[in-house]
Amino acid sequence: MTRPQLDTMLEQATRPYRSATWLAIACAAGAVITGIALLGLAGWFITGAALAGAAGIVAVQAFNYLLPSAAIRLLAITRTVTRYGERFYGHKAALSALADFRVALFERLVSAPGTAAPRGAGDLAALLIQDVDALEDRFVRQPGQIAALVGAATALAFAIPAGWAATAALAAIILAVVIAARLLARRWLPEKAQAIQQDIAALKLVFVEYAAASPEIAAYALAAPVEAQLQHQAAQLDTRRTAFAQAEAMLAALVTAAGGLAMAAILGLSEASLPLTLLAALAAAGAVEGLSAAVRSSGRDAVIAAGLARLAVLIGTAPVPSAPAAHLAGDQITITQSGQTLVLKRGDRLVVTGPSGCGKTSLLETLAGARDAASNVMIDGDFIGAIPADQRRALFAVSPQSAQMIAGTIADNLGLARPGLTADDMWCALETACFADAVRAMPEGLGTWVGDGGTRLSGGERKRLSLARALLAGRPWLLLDEPSEGLDPHTECKVQVNLDGWLAETGTGLILVTHRDAMLPLGKQHLAMGS
Repeated sequence: MTRPQLDTMLEQATRPYRSATWLAIACAAGAVITGIALLGLAGWFITGAALAGAAGIVAVQAFNYLLPSAAIRLLAITRTVTRYGERFYGHKAALSALADFRVALFERLVSAPGTAAPRGAGDLAALLIQDVDALEDRFVRQPGQIAALVGAATALAFAIPAGWAATAALAAIILAVVIAARLLARRWLPEKAQAIQQDIAALKLVFVEYAAASPEIAAYALAAPVEAQLQHQAAQLDTRRTAFAQAEAMLAALVTAAGGLAMAAILGLSEASLPLTLLAALAAAGAVEGLSAAVRSSGRDAVIAAGLARLAVLIGTAPVPSAPAAHLAGDQITITQSGQTLVLKRGDRLVVTGPSGCGKTSLLETLAGARDAASNVMIDGDFIGAIPADQRRALFAVSPQSAQMIAGTIADNLGLARPGLTADDMWCALETACFADAVRAMPEGLGTWVGDGGTRLSGGERKRLSLARALLAGRPWLLLDEPSEGLDPHTECKVQVNLDGWLAETGTGLILVTHRDAMLPLGKQHLAMGS
């Protein structure tokens, strides 16, 4: 089952913040109790004062207005403080837990090579942002849901002086509101919420894909049809959101009508004096108004359920990260390919060549744990299929053919290699990759912004930045996929010489995929694939 896995991840994320959650619940309950008491006491005080005034000067002199007015001020201050405490501690617990949950979810995604999970950039954006944000309501509204029940009990207690008939009527109305709201919410909202989540994911997917192809769209004058498609999808999403909002508004109208009905029932059935009757009536109105949080919760449950369903499917397709191996040194790699069996000791260098599509990149991705393990590779005497992907990653630093950059600075991208890197470490790696002079010429140096996906850098600059990042990882083996592609012959030759010296100095092993003759001298062994 996928949902238990998701529930386990959520429980682990929320466990450190349970004390803040309980404080938020306590504050929410206090805010509701003081709010109902404030409303009821104010109604009693105003009515009592009016009756005393109408009774004459003697009644006015006998009426004690100091204690009720002081109590009203105290309740008002207490309500403000507890409401603030509910918001503060509730959001602290929710936002902190969701931050930890996002990290755990991201770790789950990157540790799942070759799964059937959707991996489009737009789909992942919807999963990691939209669907996880939907869970925020679940945590933030939890104190309000419990407080609504406390408020209902408080209102019933205030209604007792009005008589058992009035109290029973109020209890029946509260129960009917809760049941009706939940039944109607389950009938009206789930399909609309699911459609909204799907439309958001589809719109983000299309937008991200079009953004990546923006140069081609501009070159072929396709901006108008692309914009028309995006507007059509956005209008469809707006229509679904409007329908959802209308359904929520109908639920809110149910609560408003129930509040009026509750006051009418108290006023009609009360057996107490007018001040106590108004106290009970206003307390009943406050309690029903407090139930609006539970009713809104019923409405938002459909959105949360839609997000949870998508997250559960994603988590179900991703394997649970394995525990670290006791020891995987990577001292020997055995590759059987195209009738050849090559044994590489740590520090050895292998050049892999062959026509496009013969599996060169797939070999590197398999070693690096980014692809399902094959049966033709062994590490330290074990078939690679028996070694979890996350344990393989600890052995290999990779500079892929399509270098991926985060939207940050050059230093940010280099810092992904490993924690604790200094500026001197970065400059040394950039020197080896023949990119240091270009970075020094940039106005911000290491602080230069590279843009989303490194779009502000040329293809050759991204290659060299990716190479420098791989050098900084400090792994036993270096995997390079076409590291000199996009470089001019002079720079390519210099990169080859620098790499040769760096490999000799550090004793790092190398598996290099290339079709450029200038890089061939780096390898001491040669694997020709597809031959």
